[in-house]
Amino acid sequence: MNKVYLSKSKYCQCVQCKKILWLKKYKTEYAIQTAKDSVLENGTKVGNLAKGLFGEYEEIEFNENLNIMVEQTKKILQNQPNIVAEASFNYDNNFCSVDILKNDTDGVEIYEVKSSTEIHDIYLDDVSYQYYVLSHLGLNVKKACIVYINNQYIRKEKLELNKLFSVEDITDIVKSKQDEIKNNIEALNKYMEKHDKDNEPITDIGMKCFEPYDCEFWEYCTRGLPKPNVFDISGGMKKRKKIEKYYQGKISFEDLQYEDLNPKYLEQIDFELNNLEPKVDKEAIKELLDLLKYPLYFIDYETYQTAIPEVVGTKPYQQLPFQYSLHIIREKGATLEHKEFLAEVEDKDFIRHFAESMIRDMHENGSVIIYNKSFEPARNNEIAKMYPDLKDEIDRINSNMVDFLEPFKQRKYYCKEMHGSASIKAVLPALYPDDPELNYHNLPVVHNGGEAQEAFLSLKDKTKEEQEKIRHGLLVYCKLDTYAMVKIWMKFNEIVGEEK
Repeated sequence: MNKVYLSKSKYCQCVQCKKILWLKKYKTEYAIQTAKDSVLENGTKVGNLAKGLFGEYEEIEFNENLNIMVEQTKKILQNQPNIVAEASFNYDNNFCSVDILKNDTDGVEIYEVKSSTEIHDIYLDDVSYQYYVLSHLGLNVKKACIVYINNQYIRKEKLELNKLFSVEDITDIVKSKQDEIKNNIEALNKYMEKHDKDNEPITDIGMKCFEPYDCEFWEYCTRGLPKPNVFDISGGMKKRKKIEKYYQGKISFEDLQYEDLNPKYLEQIDFELNNLEPKVDKEAIKELLDLLKYPLYFIDYETYQTAIPEVVGTKPYQQLPFQYSLHIIREKGATLEHKEFLAEVEDKDFIRHFAESMIRDMHENGSVIIYNKSFEPARNNEIAKMYPDLKDEIDRINSNMVDFLEPFKQRKYYCKEMHGSASIKAVLPALYPDDPELNYHNLPVVHNGGEAQEAFLSLKDKTKEEQEKIRHGLLVYCKLDTYAMVKIWMKFNEIVGEEK
């Protein structure tokens, strides 16, 4: 039997679902990458930084010919004691590179680096696989650990690696999983021998499609499901509940319309199946409008986050505001004004400059209209903590906030085109169909918040011309987010018959 060539990442994917191995070999064109570039970049940066956790180290450079990496590792390990990054090993077609290997005279220690802030079960499989390979090659593995991010660490002027990283010894768990690793590898080899290119394995979908990671072959494996189906229900229905209904054979909206489900989900199904007219609670919308006081400030933030805090006073994965768009209506009937802020990529104090600019632009008391009260106020509280001298002004702005998400979230205003979602990206085209001015797809560079983060983080590596194009794209995108709120306000006024 020709043994399957496994790496630790392939092994872990197969722990999630064996069919991934077959799909990656025979159906690669159907894979849709689910991980964002910023997530992958975070992982790379964390891995590179952690290499220096124990001091000076030697590194095995990546080579497409993995045998070269294995041979280089053998040579470097002779120079014990030393620390080796990306030490590479192959046992019986099972390959792994160890993030950090402490190589002592009496044995080795494995340190697997993760950019997560907690330990997940799949990490135990990852390290157990490495232990299996190294121990079968005759190495005495004294210890096996996971290195991960301490999300309570607050960045000082100088980055402190011993405080940024947490290290957990999982040696006993890893040893207890060795028979499981052996059995899994044998089962995978039998599985791939049984299923060739023309003999696709039949595997049903399940929670394994989402845990521990969203599978990149989801679209392929669900291509035969009716549309719309249970997985198209929005508004917070848990994936486990959707899978439960799927297993019960309740898949299409026709199947689900009489099920015992949250009224929100049934409402989405009812509206889409029966093409119902929009539902509008005029009284609730009037109550919301009555809360508003001029001047009206429609504001939206863009943020980014990194595993390694780059700004003094911030934590790992803290949302850092780098941009806002602000539309202003000073008084009833006044002309719409627009102001904006976009940080300079070299500015180390951009969060303070963001806050100062926002305070200047909203110096009068008036309603601060946002879309999702869980976001902007939280960022403002973080800013107030970083810069206590700005706290009074930040608190003033927070106290004036009104959330336009609420009527859609509470289904005070709902129509079938929203497809169960209260997101502004779903609401806006539902309220203003076929308006190219309000179509996020027509924007030149950035189309959503995730892309905004990616775009801003990419600026450092770009030419001046490329930077200008990206910055323009960011400004246009964020401006549409707040103009969208203005248009929603106009629609609310239209509904209750108010003059704007």
